[in-house]
Amino acid sequence: MNFLIKILYLISKLPLKVLYVFSDIMFFLNHYIVGYRKNVITQNLRKSFPQKTDEDIAEIRKKFYLNFSDYLVETVKSFSISETESRVRMQHINQEVFHEAKAEGKNVIMLAGHVFNWEWINALARVIPQKHCHPVYRKVNSDFWENQMKKVRNKFGNEALEANEVILNIFRSKNDGDSAYMFVADQTPHFSHVNYGLEFLNQRTPVFIGYDKLATRMDLAFIYCEMKKVKRGYYQVNYHRIYPDGEKFAENEVVKKFHKLLENTLNKRPDNYLWSHRKWKYQDSIKNFDSEKI
Repeated sequence: MNFLIKILYLISKLPLKVLYVFSDIMFFLNHYIVGYRKNVITQNLRKSFPQKTDEDIAEIRKKFYLNFSDYLVETVKSFSISETESRVRMQHINQEVFHEAKAEGKNVIMLAGHVFNWEWINALARVIPQKHCHPVYRKVNSDFWENQMKKVRNKFGNEALEANEVILNIFRSKNDGDSAYMFVADQTPHFSHVNYGLEFLNQRTPVFIGYDKLATRMDLAFIYCEMKKVKRGYYQVNYHRIYPDGEKFAENEVVKKFHKLLENTLNKRPDNYLWSHRKWKYQDSIKNFDSEKI
């Protein structure tokens, strides 16, 4: 394993223009020969965008393979990317929302989707006023890959937290505006925990609601992270404050608002999402389906 780590690190030191050659090769194999999860991707796109033609779906799928291949080599690059290069390649727009939360004395909950490239958001920790930035990750079966990805997420002064421990950590921490927690919030819960679902992208969608417990019990600042691929190797993330309709968030309100914002993002740039994920595989296990339009 140590040998593999060294090889990955050496590969990550290559310039991105060289790594994108590998991306091009992966794209060619995936799109023209292997068809990685082609049926899953196609079904997800057709159900999410029923108004689009077969030609539209094929074009989105092709662009997805391009973006997905770039994402893979960019994730490898994350092992050694410098703070300077990271901040050049990922622009953080509307940072004022973090300063507002700090002034209000409210810790921040950041909500992002699986929009490329969410892995490059880490350098944000160096530019916002919050002293503690906690990327939240889900435990994987491989100890090797978990350790490596945790190292990546701990770069630039971050303090990564595993998903099963983060809620308790937030409840126990002082709510003073000094902490920010980064959730990839469109995770699919295990079928045994599919308690709540809503209509998202024209489908019954089981959703993760752990952060909703925070919204209804604590006075926190919720921020949506709108990812945009500007061009190859360059991204923007625009931060939007999510406010409650009333004095405080009602049950599931922040969940609905996040998914509505994410849906708007995907309608504008549908090829830049992780369509190979089996996001809707547990939709028949939803115990409490909210039929209200988001």
